[in-house]
Amino acid sequence: MLETPKLRGRGAASNESGRFEAHKREMFADGWEPEPEEGFETREHIERAKSIITRNVSPDIGFDRSINPYRGCEHGCSYCFARPTHAYLGHSAGIDFERDIYVKVNAAELLRAELANPRYKPKPIAIGTNTDPYQPLERKYKIMRSVLKVLLEAKHPVTIVTKSALIVRDLDILTKLNKLGLVSVGISVTSMDHRLSRFMEPRASTPSRRLEAIKLLSESGIPTRIMAAPMIPAVNDHELERILDAGKAQGATTASMILLRLPGEVRDIFREWLLKTYPDKVKHVMNLVRDYRDGRDNDPRFGSRFTGEGPYAVLMQQRFEKAAARLGLEEDSMPLRTDLFAHPQKETAQLSLF
Repeated sequence: MLETPKLRGRGAASNESGRFEAHKREMFADGWEPEPEEGFETREHIERAKSIITRNVSPDIGFDRSINPYRGCEHGCSYCFARPTHAYLGHSAGIDFERDIYVKVNAAELLRAELANPRYKPKPIAIGTNTDPYQPLERKYKIMRSVLKVLLEAKHPVTIVTKSALIVRDLDILTKLNKLGLVSVGISVTSMDHRLSRFMEPRASTPSRRLEAIKLLSESGIPTRIMAAPMIPAVNDHELERILDAGKAQGATTASMILLRLPGEVRDIFREWLLKTYPDKVKHVMNLVRDYRDGRDNDPRFGSRFTGEGPYAVLMQQRFEKAAARLGLEEDSMPLRTDLFAHPQKETAQLSLF
């Protein structure tokens, strides 16, 4: 585990070698003064992706295609299930995941080309399913905004999940998409406690700013979901009803809840976070996690990986259902339209003859 002063603004407490790297790094105290480490500033990697729409066949999720404009996430959530994907890039799932951010600068160009394919059939594209599309770097690169412009031009349906208030920057485009029945948004709120939120998500928008984003989106008529995710036993699970109440008060129309998942390297990163933040709760929290994960730290099985099993999972689901029913948040949004889709014109260097 790295020294706390060096980790200001980061969620992970270590930077273990990625599982595909040839050599394993391990920090230890040898009595010598360490060399001054480079700061934990964000490192931008410009990436020219080969494709932008990712397909999936998972029975657990309600979409079959998604877009991720960025790889890695500066928000720094220790529990982020996407952390292990950074190992495929030769990075650690720890600090590297928060520090080494890959920017797909040609995302809009690729999207236009893929939508222009005559064989393409429209279905809602989910954005924000792996890492947050409204990274701090989005202010600089505007990749998400350029993607939304292409989707609007093609009249293509899109769903967005984020925990960043930066989404309101794109209200102009989102409002136009919504008038055509082409967009819905989910805002994740993990805690109403600003101090706990800063520990859990050091570079994400504060809870109050996320609630303000829900208000602005809802006032613009955009279907907005309040997402209590993830619920961590004995850490923030007592806030479930409070989060839903706050979302409803700001205009959210639907709600959802997801229990903590700890796939791959996430387990150790989250345990380090617990040890640093709640050292007296480590055993209790992990025992409760195993209680709804079939006795394991993580249960990857389809059908249970998002919902969990056992008494704790049942209790949380009952609490959610009762709160959602009380607040009128149990209804799903209207299906997004696909009948308006029109293949966009593919960009080409050759001038048209007509």
